[in-house]
Amino acid sequence: MSDTSFEMLGLSEPILRALSTEGYQTPTPIQAGAIPLVLAGRDVLGLAQTGTGKTAAFGLPLLQHLAAEKIAVKPREARALILAPTRELALQIFENLRLYSRHLKLSHAVILGGVNQNRQIAALRNGADILVATPGRLLDLIGQKHLRLDHVTHLVIDEADRMFDMGFIRDVRRIVGLLPRKRQSLLFSATMPGEVAHLVNEVLRQPARVEVSPKVIAAPRIAQCVYHVAAGDKRTLLNTLLQDEDMSRVIVFTRTKHGANKIATQLAKSGYKAEAIHGNKSQNARQRALEDFRSGRARVLVATDIAARGIDIDGVTHVVNFDLPEVAESYVHRIGRTARAGAEGVAIALCDPTEQPRLKAIERLLKHPLEVIGASLPPQNAASKERPNSDTAAPRPRARRHRNPRARYGRGRNAA
Repeated sequence: MSDTSFEMLGLSEPILRALSTEGYQTPTPIQAGAIPLVLAGRDVLGLAQTGTGKTAAFGLPLLQHLAAEKIAVKPREARALILAPTRELALQIFENLRLYSRHLKLSHAVILGGVNQNRQIAALRNGADILVATPGRLLDLIGQKHLRLDHVTHLVIDEADRMFDMGFIRDVRRIVGLLPRKRQSLLFSATMPGEVAHLVNEVLRQPARVEVSPKVIAAPRIAQCVYHVAAGDKRTLLNTLLQDEDMSRVIVFTRTKHGANKIATQLAKSGYKAEAIHGNKSQNARQRALEDFRSGRARVLVATDIAARGIDIDGVTHVVNFDLPEVAESYVHRIGRTARAGAEGVAIALCDPTEQPRLKAIERLLKHPLEVIGASLPPQNAASKERPNSDTAAPRPRARRHRNPRARYGRGRNAA
């Protein structure tokens, strides 16, 4: 569909004008596949990885429908509801739709947790044509009688598999139960676990399926490697890696919120400007951290998996998996934060002995092993009387400076 243009998809002139202002020229495959179907009024199941343009795929035809219908929204009601699993993704969708609809007379509101609800209640007082929400805060405001969903005509569930991962599927079902039966429903997901398949059957009516998931699991522009390192030596190794000035914008992923705070504090003490982002942070604190990272005021963003999807920040040169994720698919979403918009990037995994099963699961998913760059543990040798000791000091690999972010990193003494 490389010859397809936004004009050919049937979008209206005000929307095309907004796209031109934003520099959009050619639709992505998910946009080219989904937009005509949504414009035709079909329910749509869209399967595509993050970073493929899903917001425009559902947002542009949704805006066109709402503008053409010319229905006055009622107080404390909404005409279109978009559900997102995280606050960051909800805000990103909200801002994108405001840009796309700049030449349309449509009202917008966003509802999410972590901030005071009073401004959100005020925004709903006159109703909103488009409401973007996270499930928890949405149900809170419905329970407080600040919002009704009786007249919603369009429903979008974005990142449905992430909804399941974060335990929101039950809330989503409760919300869907409050909607009119007669509506257009769209569901987008990167993967299709069994629970999401059940949700599709419950929510969508004879849906058209648009699947543009890449044949390769991870972007080929991401150079992936692993260091085998004792758990207690990971922070020393991370400090050493950051001596490479080519690591100019880095996301470090941890499994726990406490771990994210601890690493950010340790990096700050070592002279690196770092911010932490996780679910225990207030929404304002999370937005400040993201803005510092986006603007370059912070070089490192230490995050839990809350940032693995839905955050699109250009120029992330490196992703470091300080802790390997428990679910292999999360690794793919994490490293997808680099190599955005045609750029190249590097993904570095730090694997301690207890994480070997997780590494094997990731490599099975990728269908290839990660390149081993460094190792701090003594090699397994049947002739040796010494057992591997997790307290063995990690050698400090020399991080070579290089112009190409895909270039290999410096090797440890026991590098493979």
